[in-house]
Amino acid sequence: MSLSDLQQKSGAELVVADRRYYYYSLPEIEPLIGPIDRLPKSLKILLENLLRHLDTQSVQPDDIHAMAAWLKTGHVDREIAYHPARVLMQDFTGVPAIVDLAAMRAAVAELGGEVSQVNPLSPVDLVIDHSVTVDQSGHEEAFKQNVFLEMARNEERYSFLRWGQQAFHRLRVVPPGTGICHQVNLEYLGQTVWSEQQGSRLVIYPDTVVGTDSHTTMINGLGILGWGVGGIEAEAAMLGQPISMLIPDVVGLKLTGHLRSGITATDLVLTVTEMLREYGVVDKFVEFYGNGLVHLSLADRATIANMTPEYGATCGFFPVDEVTLQYLRLTGRSDEQIALVEAYTKAQGMWRYPDDEPVFSSRLELDMSTVEASLAGPKRPQDRVKLSQVPHVFAQFCHQTECLSSSEIPLNHQNVQNGAVVIAAITSCTNTSNPSVMMAAGLLAKKAYEKGIKTKPWVKTSLAPGSKVVTEYLNAAGLSLYLNYLGFNLVGYGCTTCIGNSGALSEHVEQAIQSRQLTVAAVLSGNRNFEGRIHPLVKANWLASPPLVVAYALAGNMSIDLDHDPLGQDKSGNPVYLKDVWPSSTEIAEAVQKVTTTMFRQEYAQVFEGDASWQSIEVMKSPTYAWQEHSTYIRHPPYFKGMSITPDPITDIKKARILAILGDSVTTDHISPAGNIKQNSSAGHYLQAQGVDIKDFNSYGSRRGNHEVMMRGTFANIRIRNEMVPGIEGGMTRHIPSQHQMSIYDAAMLYEQEKVPLVVIAGKEYGSGSSRDWAAKGPRLLGIRAVIAESFERIHRSNLIGMGILPLEFLSGTDRLSLSLTGDEWIDIKGLSHLTPGQDISVILTYPDAQKKEIKTRCRIDTHNELLYFKNGGILHYVIRKILSGNP
Repeated sequence: MSLSDLQQKSGAELVVADRRYYYYSLPEIEPLIGPIDRLPKSLKILLENLLRHLDTQSVQPDDIHAMAAWLKTGHVDREIAYHPARVLMQDFTGVPAIVDLAAMRAAVAELGGEVSQVNPLSPVDLVIDHSVTVDQSGHEEAFKQNVFLEMARNEERYSFLRWGQQAFHRLRVVPPGTGICHQVNLEYLGQTVWSEQQGSRLVIYPDTVVGTDSHTTMINGLGILGWGVGGIEAEAAMLGQPISMLIPDVVGLKLTGHLRSGITATDLVLTVTEMLREYGVVDKFVEFYGNGLVHLSLADRATIANMTPEYGATCGFFPVDEVTLQYLRLTGRSDEQIALVEAYTKAQGMWRYPDDEPVFSSRLELDMSTVEASLAGPKRPQDRVKLSQVPHVFAQFCHQTECLSSSEIPLNHQNVQNGAVVIAAITSCTNTSNPSVMMAAGLLAKKAYEKGIKTKPWVKTSLAPGSKVVTEYLNAAGLSLYLNYLGFNLVGYGCTTCIGNSGALSEHVEQAIQSRQLTVAAVLSGNRNFEGRIHPLVKANWLASPPLVVAYALAGNMSIDLDHDPLGQDKSGNPVYLKDVWPSSTEIAEAVQKVTTTMFRQEYAQVFEGDASWQSIEVMKSPTYAWQEHSTYIRHPPYFKGMSITPDPITDIKKARILAILGDSVTTDHISPAGNIKQNSSAGHYLQAQGVDIKDFNSYGSRRGNHEVMMRGTFANIRIRNEMVPGIEGGMTRHIPSQHQMSIYDAAMLYEQEKVPLVVIAGKEYGSGSSRDWAAKGPRLLGIRAVIAESFERIHRSNLIGMGILPLEFLSGTDRLSLSLTGDEWIDIKGLSHLTPGQDISVILTYPDAQKKEIKTRCRIDTHNELLYFKNGGILHYVIRKILSGNP
């Protein structure tokens, strides 16, 4: 079968609302490639993508055949080139991405190329949502004051983004104070079926997206295939480069039954997360099917899809069905668009019918009636704990952290004790997309008000919805008043606490924690609870539904069993239990009816305009950016310094030193924190030397446009543990052979002076968590040439390659412990001049006593495209060279 046969046969037309559309038909090519009807819907979207991009270069007819062959075994080993329709970014990752594009223009100009060639070829939406901090909370002026502080702190970053908006084509910026990028994507940007004028044809195809936030997967709930990639990979996608990937295995999770009364979508997603993480779905697609889906609202589906990174999959996909159309209608999409979605997905076999049974690589099943009320914690999102077991699990955690068991401490006075809930935050994209749990939180607050109970005085409470629509429907239901009564006043429309922008605790609470070395807790309705992420003084972090966040703010301590112990006392001194204030399913359903299409249309009518302060920001009009020498936010990165048009050959790594030896589950938060910059850290010293006051440090996330800060912040998480310096937390290491203990940054700079290459050794799941490009950029700038780990999380592995760092995996039975590594060893890595994807690579360890040991590791460069990027020193270097060759 030739390319021309496929192209000719696949062309088809669809007429919807008197408009004629052209599309690439999957049913039409079945006579050429064989039956594909039982392919998972997610793979049908990939297949259409390949069919539409057939060109014999990046996509070949054999790729189409491989997708059809997948049906026979549920697995096929083939690399494909995937072209997403669009790119989504948030500002923490978006600013460094635009910095990179500006630096690429500068590099192209220096090498004699045309700077306009560095321009997005795909639509890009950047939503500013990660920069607002909970400086003020618990009062009516909190939102206004936080917005003022956000604009004051970030004016330079926002000016830069406005420059990028006018300098680059097809880049749209959603101003601050609008909502979280994933919810804006779900409620407004996502179309499910995309249309584009191509010559005389109006071509339609599935809406697909990659995003620079790992929770881009939330859009899977709307039948849109999307997932998180590193900022580096997203930049390449913007510039027309395909995403190189292996055809994935697809795990089918069949949902049956329905949730019992009193059980929330959050309880369901925590159960799914635990189940899939335990099963093992890294690098796989998960597709949900089964007749239980009819009992899940679109918001419930989006809640489950949002936490895909927490269960480790690439995507958590829900096919299009009647529920999808209902949501598109509710959120104000046009009648024509809704009709197009239905007609196209049915024509392509992408519509979900009752009793569909696609072929999957493997299958799991969950009866939703078995789901119980749960939290996850105290430091990993996959560690689900039944509500009744929380005090026991927390007591165990206390024992491990050598704190006094909170069960031994009286809780009836105002002092901050072990186990105290010091942060209760309704925040993050996971749940604030979901009217049922938001209304439940408001109804619980109302019942608490009626009983006369209030939040404990040591709890910092906050409400940061995912979009302005949430405020509209809470107001319409008359529930904002009661949330405000309990201190859950609006603090901003953004990520806030979940990303570490929780702000300071009250002075007396911080003093109590530090002076008594207390183990205290945060309860948030988010998706990430890694240690050191939420607040530097809070060791135990728990994920919970919004109503449970309110309940724990009332209880005030994690040692309280909410199933049996009272939250407080009513006006008459009688105990008030959780069951007394928990809303019924009928009450929640009645409140959800207050959500209207008008709310969505009003709030998104002028979504790109911003307020007066945004519009008043001065914008420099120039195709290239004028770098400011003394800026502490936006600096010209050195990635392309001295770059040649032809890449240097790859050579072996000789006489490398180990910079850090790390354990299991080291996250991108550990490698490159997003939260507070400590005064006595390397980054803090740098900022003070630049004349920045401590109060103006802002966060690592907001400083990602400045490589000087981010280099110093690499491995600087306050909870990271480097086994080279046992018993010490924080980014410290030993310099070898001097044995001097110093910060990882200082050691790296000393090794650079000595011209010594560096490696990092790690355990399982290295790089789990957020899709954070600086977790690869920082190590690159520190001189790290390779990371040798037991296993890698998908996005981070890709990011390392994208920055020219070699990911190597220990073979089974070998790890840092079996090799007795202390960090005093020399490392030699051989055979790099003839690299192939997945090959075994020799690593020679030379111990301090001169003994040598050779081990085999697996090269985790998985595809030929990844190898091409690595040979060029990184994906952006590869793109620049393509531009200069006249083939962007």
